[in-house]
Formats: sequence, C-alpha cells, structure tokens
Amino acid sequence: MVLTNSAQASVPGVDPNENVLLQWNDAALEAIRETHPGPPMVARMLAVLNTSAFDAWAAFDNKARGTRLGTTLKAPANLLNEASKKEAVAYAAFRAASDLFPQPEQQQYFRDLLIQQGYNPNKTGSNKTTASGIGNMAASALLAYRHQDKSNQLGNINGGAPYSDWTGYQPVNTPDQINDPNRWQPLRVSDGHGGTVVQKFIAPHWGKVLPFGIKDWDKDVVMPVRKEIKKRTGRVGPATVDQPEYTEQALQVIAYSAVLTDQQKVIAEFWADGPSSELPPGHWNLFAQSVSHRDNHSLDQDVKQFFAVSNTVFDTSIAIWGAKVKFDSVRPVTAIHYLFGGQSINAWAGPYQGTQAIPGEAWQPYQALTVVTPPFAEYPSGHSAFSSAAAEALKRFTGSDVFGETYTELAGVSRVEPGQVPAAEVALSWATFTDAADEAAISRRYGGIHFVDGDVDSRLMGREVAKQDWPVIQYYFGNSKHKVKHSEGHEHEHEEDDR
Repeated sequence: MVLTNSAQASVPGVDPNENVLLQWNDAALEAIRETHPGPPMVARMLAVLNTSAFDAWAAFDNKARGTRLGTTLKAPANLLNEASKKEAVAYAAFRAASDLFPQPEQQQYFRDLLIQQGYNPNKTGSNKTTASGIGNMAASALLAYRHQDKSNQLGNINGGAPYSDWTGYQPVNTPDQINDPNRWQPLRVSDGHGGTVVQKFIAPHWGKVLPFGIKDWDKDVVMPVRKEIKKRTGRVGPATVDQPEYTEQALQVIAYSAVLTDQQKVIAEFWADGPSSELPPGHWNLFAQSVSHRDNHSLDQDVKQFFAVSNTVFDTSIAIWGAKVKFDSVRPVTAIHYLFGGQSINAWAGPYQGTQAIPGEAWQPYQALTVVTPPFAEYPSGHSAFSSAAAEALKRFTGSDVFGETYTELAGVSRVEPGQVPAAEVALSWATFTDAADEAAISRRYGGIHFVDGDVDSRLMGREVAKQDWPVIQYYFGNSKHKVKHSEGHEHEHEEDDR
C-alpha cells in the first residue's frame, strides 16, 4: 500500500526529486549536523545506513549477496520490480536511521521523510513476501549484528552513554601540566557559552570495533605501508621529543601559520569539518552524491557506490582510531607551547591580528576559537586517511580518478575571521578525487592541527584500507569467487575488481 503524502511539502535538507537512497543519506547528514557525533561514529552511522539499504537491495539483484543474510533473503518473483525495490531500500534505510538517531526530533524527522516518500512508518513486519518486510528484515539483521560490534552504540557494554569508552583510557597529561611531551594533552576549551570544558578523547575504544572488510587494523593497514613510511622518515609513527624531527615539524607548522594566504585559510576552513559540520566522513558522502548527480546514477548504482564508499570510510575510522590510541601522540598546539614557551615566535596571532611576534605559549591553530584542536591524538590524521580512502573507493568504483568538482568561497564569509577573509572570492577546484583528498590532507597542516608525518603517512593508510576492502565489496556485489577470511572469522569469496 502506498500512502497519500501527508507530510510537509518537503522534509528540510532533503531533495524530494532525488532517489530514495540519496534522500536518506541527506537525512542522515542533517541528523549528524543536529546531534554532533564524533568522526568515527559518523563513519559508522553512514556505513550502517548504506549497508542496511544495500542488504535490502541485494534481495532484488540476481548476483548480490547481503552482508548478514547472504542469498537467503531474496524477493519473490512478484516483487521483482523497481517500485518494490525502491520501497525495500526506503524501509531498510528508515529502520537504520531510526536506530542510529534515537532523539525524538530525529525520529519524527525520519517518519516524515518516509511518509513523504509514500510509505507507512508503522509497517514494522518482517515478511519477505512484501517489500517493506524485506527492508525491515535486512535492517533488523544488520542492526542486531552491529549492536554487538563493540562500538558501544547502546552504552550497554559499560552501562554508560552511547558510544562511551569501555577500555579505561586515561590521558597522561592534564590541561595544566605536560608530563610527557610526546603524548596527547586534553585542553581546556571554550564551551561556546562563556565557560570552559576539558576535552575528553573521543572513542578511544574504536580500534576494537568489528570492521567491515579489514581483519586487523595494525596487521592489514599499518604493516603493509610500514616499509614506505620507514623509507621516508626512518621510523614508523610520530617523531619523539628526543629526535630533531619533533622540533622540525613544529617549526613547519609555525612557518605555515606565519604566511597563511587567503586561499590557504579558505582551504583550512572548508575541510575542517565539512561545509555544514558533517565531519570528513560526511563531507565525502557529499562528494559521492556529486558523483551520483554527475554520472546520472540509477538507484542500483547509488546503492552500490554508497555501500562501497561508506564501508571503506568506516574501516578507515577503526584503523586510524586504533593507531591514534596506540601512539597517543601530541598535537601541534601542545608541542609548540612546550618547545617555544617563553620565546618569541613569528606566527598568526589570532583573528584579525595577522602575523606578529607572539609568545610561544600563546600560539594557536587557525581554527574557530570554539574548536582550537580536536579532542583526540594527532597521529595518524583522520582527515588524510578518510579522504584518501574515500577517494580511492570512488576511483575504483567509477573506474577513473576524474572528479571535476568546484567550490567557491564568497568574500568575507570566514568563520574564523568573518568580514575580512577572504578579501575576494576564492575558488577551489579538484580535477581528480586524489586532488581533493590531498587538499583535505594538507588543510590540516595549514590549520595547525597536524604535523607532516601525521598527514603523509595517513594518506598511505587510507589507500591501503580501500585496497583491502575492495575485494570484499566485490564479493557482496556478486562479482567474485575467491575466499578470504573476514575480520570476525567468516569467509568471503572475492576476486580483483569488477564494479
């Protein structure tokens, strides 16, 4: 049964002219902007949403396998049509989104969207002879699995808040004392309401989350790129205070700070957390949407593309956060204060202050004052890894590195120096996915958030995740026959590549 559209004319943030999957990705991004989860949680949310949709879609495809129910969930012959497939995808996405965002306002938002699409949110049955039942079954199987993936989505591991740490991580430094200049320091930062709050490391347990395609983040992501990293730096991991590179990397960040152009400032801001606070995983979801529009994707193509990109980014979050906790490395702001406290340095002096001689302990990144520096360790860089992984996934899926996207920043709309930066319109353009990923990566050095090694090493790690995940993606697409053990011990057949 298809309902008459009784919802508002258009659900905010969603284009009703797009296919149902793009609409649900838009809705998820809107919910992310409203609820402000951390980067790894955003990566998982988008992966769960798009995997749920994929698993429902797979029931209508003669080759594809669902990730949880395999080929046991297949639509009967009377449902093998576009309308039923679209309906199943919509219900699967709705159930996943509703599970991921339990806030009452988000629940209503998702109900409104499903109604706008012409469906009844109260149809909760799991009958595989109906399109809604197939969508509900696919979502239910995936969500039951993901509730036990050690992300602590429900807070049931430790009786704490959703996604709260259950490993007992504690920083070695305090906001007021650097006990170890190699290690991450929680900062005392503005709460945006006139007070301050001490940072807490976001999701230090994330390296233990069950991945999609990689088996072990250290063995499968870090180890394969160790040789290349070591060839460049002579070590694997961040520089330590007893090495000259520790000071050299800090001086490089200060040097960037002192000569920031309007274009570099725009780059630092544009990539900081996405155009509207979607964070890097959400930002690359927007780029995947651009590819969908550029290439006039069908629903089938979008289901597969978003499944590939979102799961690659999700696995990247696990690998990068595992390494962040392993190295627990110092951010530039702490290292610079430690190295140059009591000295005068030439650097950006703060909003509207330009470059001046300032006390080393007063140095700050080129960021909004409510951000300063993210609440987790520096090495490796999430931006660099997320971006290189997503770019590689898009390159593999589309069969080309060609991107062709542009962005224009109007004069004076900076969030750090509004009214002044940029002095004139600035255009950013990326001929290739790799160009976009590289700019995202270096943006964190312009902004004073990452050192060179955290950036460059992470680009390698992100691409390695994409390489490891691609054969598993092909298995689920139904394009492969070779077996490989998955992270939780299941076996998957796959071969090289055929999108």
